[in-house]
Amino acid sequence: MSLLSPPLPIPILHSSTHHYSTLRLVNLQKSPSLHFHRNLKLYIGASAVPLHRSSANFPASGEVLRRIAASAVLFLSLGSTLFAFRAVASTHVPPSDPCVTQLQEQESQGTRVGKSENVEDIDNEELQAAFEKWKSKTYALTVPLRVVSLSNSFPPVWLKDFLRSQGKRVKLRSEFRQSLQDIFHELCIPLQKGKINPKSALAADVVTLGDTWLSHAIEKRLIEPMDGLEDQDWFENLNEKWKVYLRRSDDGKLDASGRIWAAPYRWGSIVIAYKKSEFQKRKMAPIEDWADLWRPELAGKIAMVDSPREIVGAVLKYMGASYNTIDMSEVAGGKEAVQQNLASLVKQVRLFDSRHYLKAFGVGDVWVAVGWSNDVIPAVKRLSNIAVVVPKSGASLWAECWAIPAASRIATDQIGGRVRGPSPVVHQWIEFCLQAERFKDDVVPGASPNTLGSSVKVSEALTRGRPKLETNLIAGVPPSDILAKCELIEPLPEKTLSEYRWLINSVQKPESSLADRLRNRISSLAHSLLCKVQSKDA
Repeated sequence: MSLLSPPLPIPILHSSTHHYSTLRLVNLQKSPSLHFHRNLKLYIGASAVPLHRSSANFPASGEVLRRIAASAVLFLSLGSTLFAFRAVASTHVPPSDPCVTQLQEQESQGTRVGKSENVEDIDNEELQAAFEKWKSKTYALTVPLRVVSLSNSFPPVWLKDFLRSQGKRVKLRSEFRQSLQDIFHELCIPLQKGKINPKSALAADVVTLGDTWLSHAIEKRLIEPMDGLEDQDWFENLNEKWKVYLRRSDDGKLDASGRIWAAPYRWGSIVIAYKKSEFQKRKMAPIEDWADLWRPELAGKIAMVDSPREIVGAVLKYMGASYNTIDMSEVAGGKEAVQQNLASLVKQVRLFDSRHYLKAFGVGDVWVAVGWSNDVIPAVKRLSNIAVVVPKSGASLWAECWAIPAASRIATDQIGGRVRGPSPVVHQWIEFCLQAERFKDDVVPGASPNTLGSSVKVSEALTRGRPKLETNLIAGVPPSDILAKCELIEPLPEKTLSEYRWLINSVQKPESSLADRLRNRISSLAHSLLCKVQSKDA
């Protein structure tokens, strides 16, 4: 340490009192002179002891040497005292200087802050790692979707494609029912009993509903309105016919200002299929329109669906009227003419049965089948020498829609099923089903709702290598000139429905005898067995 540096306090321990005094060396005058000892004062405590005399009384040289020796001894004593202080300081804490204490506290605080920041960084890293691990689990954000639909209304590949488009977060369950009536029945039972079964169609997120069942479902409050569909792109792209048809009042009637209760995902028309081989063998003209069903040579050779709207509708189209005629008296000839033509048609038709009419057609009991295109087309593709036509005067259009069951009407604490609201991915499912590519592979009986009112072209790749079906349908859609004459079946007022019931009851076919039913059954079985034998021989 230089003696020319600023004053340095040196604590000195007194063993007798165990307190400290301060020894401070003060440089009073900076000088390079060898007589530096004259510029020093010794401070003990608060007092100062001068180590020099006045320059006027400067001593002799011998005295100078003596004082130098004394100074050397003094410095040696100071050195030993300093070492003693260091030894004692390890067990005794000296009084703290305010400046020194403040500096130490700042250093200590800085160390603690640094350690705290390090710990916080470590905690944040661990928390982030834990969150990433949790987020990667497949069940972290799983969204359920339960779909109850009509059997064969869409191919299984739709399920795979939808899951691929939504990722692994969606848990999709798909169930099928044999008929639209079965689905409607499942929707009714829980509301009648006031108890919901998690396995019923009412507990599903979305169900298939036929267009003719739509008004009944709305009136009975079996389904909920689909709010927000007007803002969806797929809805804006629909033909205006769909937008008018889907808007309903709370009692199920068409209402231009009503809400949307369902979304169509496929549609088609009523068609007439006939066996060309039988017609050619007997040199009969092919079927082109409704009037051909009244030809005498076809008596007892026709099978037809048992829907009153389709049966009476065929009569109305034959008479040049609309399927949706409200007042029968406005038809040419009035209600009596409608009744007479209906009676004539009933004599022509051998079987009215929506479930078995195609079986009778397949085994050859009848030559003509009148039914919905989604039933007829898949069935006749397995047969040969069959032609399928949409009557040129127009036909009825059918549609199958997605609807949301009104499960939230029933208060329940039961766990399972959709009892608290539909799945948040219902709209994604509907939009997926309406994409044009869903119908490109010709695996779905029916057409995309987007094709209603637009021209349709058949890809050559779809028909290459397949047996050609003689039909005027284009990709499941009637030709544009015929489509313009086709109609969606609208709900009728109660007065018109009562007229329908009167017409049907007035021409009700009497029950056939047991012998007749057995004869028909045996004939069908024999013909089926003959076809199997012929196929084996071939």
